[in-house]
Amino acid sequence: MTTTVRLSPRVAVLPVHAVYGAAAGLVGGVGMGIWMSVSRPMADTAMITMVAGLLGSTNALVGWLIHLGIALFAGIGFGVVLGQFAQRMAPAVVLGLAYGALWWVLGALWIMPANMGMPVFDWNDVSASSLGAHLVFGLLAGVTYAAVARRTGGTDAVGR
Repeated sequence: MTTTVRLSPRVAVLPVHAVYGAAAGLVGGVGMGIWMSVSRPMADTAMITMVAGLLGSTNALVGWLIHLGIALFAGIGFGVVLGQFAQRMAPAVVLGLAYGALWWVLGALWIMPANMGMPVFDWNDVSASSLGAHLVFGLLAGVTYAAVARRTGGTDAVGR
């Protein structure tokens, strides 16, 4: 017995958005990671080593691996949730910046400090520098998403 599954073109496009988002997240993550590797808002401590602290480490390589894993996850989320709106450059830039700001609030102001026993939603030198890093992530992710979508013909062509 053979079973046929039929997907609407809208559902079939989700994996494409996820793949484009994964690429965008990694590009944004590398840019943000560079920012965090050179930014030292706290007594000669690079922000990337603070990320390593999520696993109890101070090793920059551990920080990079954690950071790129989070960036990959965030990029896939961008693609799946906002990809259909981010296929042209101008909307992708705006959506990317907004998405980066959202991850700053969720990740840098809430989740990371809560996991490390620090005050949440606290404005200080670290959170200020982190805002810039998250905006870099969002900008690069949005631009990359639009560029990949444009180069491959966009996701509108999928399912036709």
